[in-house]
Amino acid sequence: MSAMGRIVAADRLLRLDEVKAIVGLGKTMIYRKMRAGTFPKACKAGGCSTRWSELEVHAWVAEQLEQRAAA
Repeated sequence: MSAMGRIVAADRLLRLDEVKAIVGLGKTMIYRKMRAGTFPKACKAGGCSTRWSELEVHAWVAEQLEQRAAA
């Protein structure tokens, strides 16, 4: 199946400012966590623009809340 066939209609690509507002982290920490593999990877939307999947970002937030509740 192609990548286009797997895209969920409700998903959209978020700008860094939107991601920062949702997760409450700054740019440096977001990129640090991406490199460590503990935050969703960004995709290049063309040129210099970088975007994140809204569904992946919200899933990451939910995972953080679950880990907090389990601790």
